[in-house]
Amino acid sequence: MTIEVRVPQLPESVADATLMSWHKKPGDAVARDENLVDLETDKVVLEVPAPAAGILREIRLGDGVTVTSGQVLAVIEEGAAAPPVAEPKLSPAAKRVVDENKVDPKAVAGSGRDGRVSKSDVVNYLTAKDAPAAPTPAAKAAPVIKGARTETRVPMTRLRARIAERMVQAQATQALLTSFNEVDLKAVNELRARYKDQFDKQHGAKLGFMSFFTKACIEALKKFPSVNASVEGNDIVYHEYFDVGVAVSTDRGLIVPVLRDADQLSFADIEKSIANFAARARAGSITIEELSGGTFTITNGGVFGSLLSTPIVNAPQSAILGMHKIQDRAVVIDGQVVVRPMMYIALTYDHRIIDGREAVQFLVTLKQCLEDPARMVLGV
Repeated sequence: MTIEVRVPQLPESVADATLMSWHKKPGDAVARDENLVDLETDKVVLEVPAPAAGILREIRLGDGVTVTSGQVLAVIEEGAAAPPVAEPKLSPAAKRVVDENKVDPKAVAGSGRDGRVSKSDVVNYLTAKDAPAAPTPAAKAAPVIKGARTETRVPMTRLRARIAERMVQAQATQALLTSFNEVDLKAVNELRARYKDQFDKQHGAKLGFMSFFTKACIEALKKFPSVNASVEGNDIVYHEYFDVGVAVSTDRGLIVPVLRDADQLSFADIEKSIANFAARARAGSITIEELSGGTFTITNGGVFGSLLSTPIVNAPQSAILGMHKIQDRAVVIDGQVVVRPMMYIALTYDHRIIDGREAVQFLVTLKQCLEDPARMVLGV
């Protein structure tokens, strides 16, 4: 009995997908629920599992093809067994040379009866493999080109194209401005050093900086609701909940999974959620629902060594916080020059609905919460 492998039902917000790469070829045995092929959408990579165990008899659409929900990708013959792969026949002497030189016997052409591989076949293979290329005769030598200039042209991935589209859209439709401040992270560092082992033991998660910054951002968002708002036509939509997006870098590009109702999460909940998002984002198993929505975003360029930047708003949101590298710097405190772990922070915001005063005071509130973390516990 043959079974068709079809494109799964795509979410409403996704019109089509691109077939990235097959993990099997015709004739291969497949197990039920084994991933056969990856489909790339604008947001995530979707896996297409085998609907039944058997043999992959036919692949109907190749890599790079654009597909829609329900299209037939391949055909499986259910319950069939894969034919055994014939191993090359080796003479005892040939087997010894193959083992000693770690040669794939399938790569050696056998000259004996029924394709039997002899010792001389293996030696000839090794000789040809290791032999230098024959030199070009002097009379016909090609001119030597120093510093060859080559170009490689590849199409953007769907995710990269979507990122580009959204960045240009944000720049074109919003009045973006960036304000800066700096934060002394001495108090946060001391808290992390004091409680990190106990925190890890009790919660099974590392006590990082993101939970402190997320909590501090929520305190600032509560004081300045326009930073948590968005524009829809001629209306300003004030969100009375806090869905905080956390930018995660992957090999395919930047994605932003969302911490739903972040104000209701504990430090441990935030750290575990972010660690989970990061692992699944890099494995390509983040869902579209986890990337949708969000009222505010935090991005941390400091993990890559960035000292200062102007992040771009993740539209239709109206603001984004940029974290940066922590660097020991000389600062003046109470008239004394001291060395402190300092971080520049940046808030890029839509000036149409967020005034400069609000943006600056947002950063000041953030600075106060991080330099005196007890404020986040006491709500002051």
